[in-house]
Amino acid sequence: MPETAVRLLRRGALAAACCAALVAHAPVVAAVTAPQPGTAVKSARSVPGVDWCQRFADRLASLSLDTCRQSGLAPSGTLSVQGFPILQRQILPVKTAKAGKDRKPAVRVLLLGGIHGDELTSPAIVFKWMQWMHMAPAQDFHWNVAPVVNPDGFLTGKPKRMNANGVDLNRNFPTPGWHEEAPHYWIQRTGRDPRRYPGKQPLSEPESRWVNDEIARFNPDVVISVHAPFGVLDFDGPVQPPRKFGRLVFTPVGVYPGSLGNYSGMHKKVPIITIELPNAVAMPSEAESQRIWQDMLTWIQRNVPQKRGATPAIRQVAAR
Repeated sequence: MPETAVRLLRRGALAAACCAALVAHAPVVAAVTAPQPGTAVKSARSVPGVDWCQRFADRLASLSLDTCRQSGLAPSGTLSVQGFPILQRQILPVKTAKAGKDRKPAVRVLLLGGIHGDELTSPAIVFKWMQWMHMAPAQDFHWNVAPVVNPDGFLTGKPKRMNANGVDLNRNFPTPGWHEEAPHYWIQRTGRDPRRYPGKQPLSEPESRWVNDEIARFNPDVVISVHAPFGVLDFDGPVQPPRKFGRLVFTPVGVYPGSLGNYSGMHKKVPIITIELPNAVAMPSEAESQRIWQDMLTWIQRNVPQKRGATPAIRQVAAR
């Protein structure tokens, strides 16, 4: 059986498993004071001085208003389709006693959550991890964090995967052959599934353009993109992938036209880990969130950075 067909079959099996998990778990991350379904997100341009963290805390039961405000997020300068700022924070590494030419540069980590607005555990766990970045070994890395890349999909009455233009941001990146492959995949493989619409052009959306520009500006050594609900780790790029983070085991889910994994790891050769949490609404336990975090930091320490381009993109052999 061709490798592509195997990947698609594996993806189908994972989807079936995730649906069973959704039935088995009660939602612990949910809208608290969300507007009624179908209500559009208010434009940030029309609400001077709006409290961004209040909007996030209203949507996530696991996020307190104080925790969000203490995260230090600030507008990146880019607005979503409906005018909500993409919020980010850079956290510099703690200065060490070692200086001069022998001092190694800090590993640069781009951590992204909420690319799909209906995967509520993604931004929730990123906010949780931000509280631990002052501790070793995370304090030795240079972090660039955006917990909610798709604020319009996240904050609308009923959270949705796509942005306000109905585009799946994770199919909107300029992978080679996008103009032929992305529309073909959407039509032939998904049956024009509106949840996976790649857009009319690559980088047609302000949110995907921001991610693309941030990769160029920040020049990360590794990208961590958090999703749900398949309960696995996926990886693309020129270093050894992890075996597992907590209970999440390395299980390639496929290469898709326009996906960030394809674009960053396979095309730009910047290693990218896609963390697929096991549930889109029920958070992992505190202990499991810690295990995922600690295993991720250990993997980064041991495997990033390696000289880019020295080896081809690896998807088969895992290293801890």
